[in-house]
Amino acid sequence: MRRHSSSSTAPAPPVDPNAPRPSDWATLKTLLPYLWVYKWRVIAALACLIGAKIANVGVPLILKQLIDHLTISPSNPKALLVLPLGILVAYGALRLSTTVFTELREFLFARVTQRAVRTIALRVFRHLHALSLRFHLNRQTGGMTRDIERGTRGVSSLISFTLFNILPTLVEISLVLGYLVLNYDIWFTVITVVALVSYIAFTIIVTDWRTHFRRTMNDLDSKANTKAIDSLINYETVKYFGNEDYEARRYDEGLKSFENAAVKSQSSLSVLNTGQSLIIATAVTLILWRATEGVIAGTMTLGDLVLVNTFMIQLYIPLNFLGVIYREIKQSLADMERLFSLLEQNREVADAKDAKPLQTHGARVTFSNVEFSYDPKRQILFDVDFTVPAGTTTAVVGHSGSGKSTLSRLLFRFYDVNSGSITIDGQDLRDVTQESLRHAIGIVPQDTVLFNDSIEYNIAYGKPGATKDEIVAAARAASIHDFIESLPDGYATTVGERGLKLSGGEKQRVAIARTLLKNPAILIFDEATSALDSKAEQAIQAELKEIAKSRTTLVIAHRLSTVADAQQILVLDHGRIVERGTHQQLLAADGLYAQMWERQQARKDEELKSPVEEAG
Repeated sequence: MRRHSSSSTAPAPPVDPNAPRPSDWATLKTLLPYLWVYKWRVIAALACLIGAKIANVGVPLILKQLIDHLTISPSNPKALLVLPLGILVAYGALRLSTTVFTELREFLFARVTQRAVRTIALRVFRHLHALSLRFHLNRQTGGMTRDIERGTRGVSSLISFTLFNILPTLVEISLVLGYLVLNYDIWFTVITVVALVSYIAFTIIVTDWRTHFRRTMNDLDSKANTKAIDSLINYETVKYFGNEDYEARRYDEGLKSFENAAVKSQSSLSVLNTGQSLIIATAVTLILWRATEGVIAGTMTLGDLVLVNTFMIQLYIPLNFLGVIYREIKQSLADMERLFSLLEQNREVADAKDAKPLQTHGARVTFSNVEFSYDPKRQILFDVDFTVPAGTTTAVVGHSGSGKSTLSRLLFRFYDVNSGSITIDGQDLRDVTQESLRHAIGIVPQDTVLFNDSIEYNIAYGKPGATKDEIVAAARAASIHDFIESLPDGYATTVGERGLKLSGGEKQRVAIARTLLKNPAILIFDEATSALDSKAEQAIQAELKEIAKSRTTLVIAHRLSTVADAQQILVLDHGRIVERGTHQQLLAADGLYAQMWERQQARKDEELKSPVEEAG
């Protein structure tokens, strides 16, 4: 067995808010591999894009020919043949070609875009499930879901604006400038280039200035959404303390900050639009002035004047939206940056490169000199050393905060130990795949959280694809079948968000049924019957004992009466095993376990005595 470094358990370094953001090119570079999967579609779409722009530029050229031929005498045969049959057909064909090429480009690229969005979203989803429990305990669900939603939408927007707006405009500018240079006075090219450079530079400078307003809006939007989601999830707590107005004020503070940022963003947009219009108006005026002089001087025809004017209109119509397009591209890049940053989160607990599936032969569990801390400043477990023989039940008891539930988290490998090792049938958990490890373990947690779906779905979650008979059998074993059948919708009853439509005991019995359906080699009961009444607890406890006979079972309990017949009982105190043995041995030792037993028995006697006194 190779030695394992304990450094892998160190918490990930905190994110520095002042750290430089990745460049836009770096974000684009991250996206490109997802697009290049369909490289032939991409190449074909780009070819259609160029074809559409060539056709678009050809339209003014045909229009010039049409106007110039209007000077032909009506008696000239060309007036009947060339004009109607040649130029008009060519004009219509180019108009149609522009639309056909554009739609063909959209058709070819639709799957590329949607597949990229799907692939990225799925990869982020899988990665989030692969991250450690530490990340999920610290996450802010509302803000994170907004980041994912905006990020995936940003991928589609970026592709649309870049490939379908910016790139076509650049192609058209190149074609127009080339034609102006070859056929007209140099001043037409100079005016056009100066106007374009001024327009683009002004747009980029002002849009970059405005970007931080949009980033601020995003951050404030995520924070406001986080507060709202957190408040709604904890609806009952808000009601218990009558803090509806307090929650509304907290939410409104976020909305107020967002409102102020949105007003600044809109004001800066007005500055951008005004400046763009000034540049465009100046350029068009100068172009028409030079063209008019050329017509008067006889160096240009009316068709040339219309051609130059049409070129300018065709160029400036898409450029008029450049500010919006550039802003949206920058915003999409910012949104994608937040999305891809989730993929950069360190997994902390990852499978070794040579990890193999867990092979169970009885499922003997051994904790060997385990030490662990969630935070380096506060150690939780100290030199924990014990073995759960295959097919036996070991119970862990102790005061709250003694580290009992941490044992189950380590066994599931939500965290890696700082030192020591945990093995199953001699296989170190760090040497096996996490998927096979968790497949071999079933748990009934103290705090049961259910999916907002039907009872049948939640039970079947223990074994996706289970038959209805298997689900019903598991429900019967957990003593919840009769309750389910009494409901109007039976097994199709929806349990609500986090299962809040069910009582604590009902939720726990669903969790027990779910684990029984999984049929694992190792069972963990973490206060599995804590939410049940005495009668239900006794019924389920008998079932659990029967189920545990052929399995390795770890029971984490607060009520000692539920573990009195365990083959081994461990007493945990401040992260250390201070006593171990059977129930009788521990009572005879007259230590911490015996004191806990006496207190619980005295409390039980008082509970039994109180109703009698009240009746008297």
